[in-house]
Amino acid sequence: MTSSHGDARHPIASSSSVGDNVRLAVAAILGSNLAFSLGDATIKLTSANFVLWQIFVIRSVIAIPLLIANVLLRFGSTSLAPRHFGWVALRSLMLTLMLVAYASSLPHLALGVAAVTLYTLPIFITLFAAFFIGDRIGLMGWGSVLMGFAGVVLILKPTPDSFNRYALLPLIAAILYALTMILTRTKCREENPLVLSLGANFSIVAIGLLATLLIAMVGGPIKEAQEASFLFGEWSAMGTTTEWLTMALLAAAVIISSVLAAIAYQVGPPATVATFDFSYVGFAVLWGVLFFDEVLDPVTLTGMALIIVAGVLVVRR
Repeated sequence: MTSSHGDARHPIASSSSVGDNVRLAVAAILGSNLAFSLGDATIKLTSANFVLWQIFVIRSVIAIPLLIANVLLRFGSTSLAPRHFGWVALRSLMLTLMLVAYASSLPHLALGVAAVTLYTLPIFITLFAAFFIGDRIGLMGWGSVLMGFAGVVLILKPTPDSFNRYALLPLIAAILYALTMILTRTKCREENPLVLSLGANFSIVAIGLLATLLIAMVGGPIKEAQEASFLFGEWSAMGTTTEWLTMALLAAAVIISSVLAAIAYQVGPPATVATFDFSYVGFAVLWGVLFFDEVLDPVTLTGMALIIVAGVLVVRR
């Protein structure tokens, strides 16, 4: 997924097998998800020390010059301006909202639960592609969709005693990202992927600074709701090398994840790469156990398994 992460994940690529390098593609998508998941684990680790907007703005401010340098080095005099500014701006806004929804869930959910709920993405792409583009779903497709949503129900546990409203956030993120991918395919196919990534990062900075200004005008952190401080708190002072190094590592995770994902989908069959893309969930569960001592109950694990199987069936189809 690109995301907090980058902007080249899950492209809708050509299915041509000419020039495919499956080993390189699999290695690249595994490396991408390793960087991607470590970045998300770092956001979860630092959520008590920094507000979301501070993380997003500083990370993107570090990443933007590196992306510009990448564009200039690879494409020389290529324009950094998008060909269709309005569609790219809408896409960037949707991607920013997706990142906000997903990152907002991380302090309140097990990392593996957030990850697998986000990876309902192929299911929503299937539905939206049928609705907006006219793709046919077929029997296996509908069966996969129903299986995926059954897994979501098991994870959400929609009962008064066990319902976790924060689990809706990565689900909203998946819907927004699926819509972003449909927009990419239908309106932004002629855009340079690195220019799209730049647009997304500029949008993150703009929305982050606007949110910070609005919070300052309202009065700073919400004292009565400390659990919301990750969204509504004030920026923290960054006076140590460790804090700046953390932000630099988050920026590096964004760039590495997006570049490796782009390589994976360029040199490998899309269905194969998308199947291995689910490795993000495995990495997320691993970091959840190692860094946060997370233990998942059997019902949640069953729901996660259903979503993964459904997603793999969809992308293989």
